Amino acid sequence: MPIAHHCGLFGVFGHPNAVELTYQGLFAQQHRGQEAAGIASTDGRQIARHTGLGLVGEVFNERRIAALRNPVAIGHVRYSTTGSCTESNAQPLLVQHHHMGQVAVAHNGNLVNAALLRCQYEDHGHIFQTTSDTEIIVHLLAKPTHLTKADSIAHVLNHLQGAYCLLFLFPDRLVAARDPFGIRPLSIGRLDNGAYVVASETCALDMVDARFEREVRPGEIVTFDAAGAGSKMFVEPGSVQPAHCIFEHVYFADPSSDVFGENVHMVRVEMGRQLAREAPAEADLVIDVPNSGRCAAIGYHLESGIPLGRGFTTSHYAGRSFIMPYQKQRDLAVKMKLNVVRQAVAGKRLVVVEDSVVRGTTTRGKIGSLRSAGAREIHLRVGSPPIRHPCYYGIDFPNSDELVAHNRSVEQVAEFLGVDSLRYLSVEGMLSAARHPASHYCTACFTDRYPIPVDRPFSKYELERRQLRMFE
Repeated sequence: MPIAHHCGLFGVFGHPNAVELTYQGLFAQQHRGQEAAGIASTDGRQIARHTGLGLVGEVFNERRIAALRNPVAIGHVRYSTTGSCTESNAQPLLVQHHHMGQVAVAHNGNLVNAALLRCQYEDHGHIFQTTSDTEIIVHLLAKPTHLTKADSIAHVLNHLQGAYCLLFLFPDRLVAARDPFGIRPLSIGRLDNGAYVVASETCALDMVDARFEREVRPGEIVTFDAAGAGSKMFVEPGSVQPAHCIFEHVYFADPSSDVFGENVHMVRVEMGRQLAREAPAEADLVIDVPNSGRCAAIGYHLESGIPLGRGFTTSHYAGRSFIMPYQKQRDLAVKMKLNVVRQAVAGKRLVVVEDSVVRGTTTRGKIGSLRSAGAREIHLRVGSPPIRHPCYYGIDFPNSDELVAHNRSVEQVAEFLGVDSLRYLSVEGMLSAARHPASHYCTACFTDRYPIPVDRPFSKYELERRQLRMFE
């Protein structure tokens, strides 16, 4: 399988165990980011924070959670799309300004105009502490002319271009916001004591026994404070067509979650059914590439009638290979994570169902393992179209040259991967599996149709390269 700020957010307002609940909510969303984790909390007067590199269970222990214990908290798990995997880039970011006071910010998404805004602010003497695109938001908030606005957050959000779900923590309130296109998911839940919970995915609400109430609407700001929950739009409702990231359904979100109003597992099963209709194969066994290909493989099996089997076992101690920042890490993770069930595949004609193929190197390794185990034929079926274009909105494949399908025919990709046949799900077939109109999804990585204009290609390390040039 197939790296932006494709991260996980979680926040709690009004519960004595808000920090413990935030820890649990981040743990439930560990699949959204494995590079760093952090929690910020407030007692109503002062914000405290702890962040670190690694998994949630590595960054936090009982002592650190106890030190943060407050009734309001926000948390973040990071998977980098802008800026390297460094301690300074871990979130939530926490700053203090003599006019604005303290504010912590957690961000899921990617700002396509971050480099331009940062250049402008640096030219006016601003000093940046990180190479994350998120930091530009706090500089915008602290600008004197922005602070005087009636709604400074709404004013700042209208300066941002790209994909963003944001949690702001002030000493006395928690604020959630979502970009006008609704590219990334963000949901609100309630706990039995009336406390509010905000999460990137509903699987995190389930983890803490919160009732799902609704999604944060695209272009909406929701404020949680002592008066309850208040809502306002920072764009005119209906003025922007939604562009939900279809890749959330293809790969990123947990199958148990509901994103963009429907269950991820059910969408993936329907994608698998449609794949079987579009790309039948004569085979003895359908197997999935764990774990993200499993739902589509079920759908392919149900539609085709070909028996569903298990070709790989998985280690529960290896993380998701795609969201690791470097290719060597991804390759090693796949090798450590997957082991072929030789007796199950030897001599068989296999339909191997994968959710997507991005760089292709890890998929080729999996196919090679099946060959070595004695598979007679391997027919790869992919539950999404070929990824031929960069993503600038929060998935880490910003370089076309890294994409195996870029400037290659399907036959050339099949040869590279070492399969007997290769078929992808069509764009139309993929979109037909989801409930919203096709025009309400972002398919840029498949179709080159970008809902938010990007003036030029950029690298996730662009801000770091600019920083180095400044010291040359």
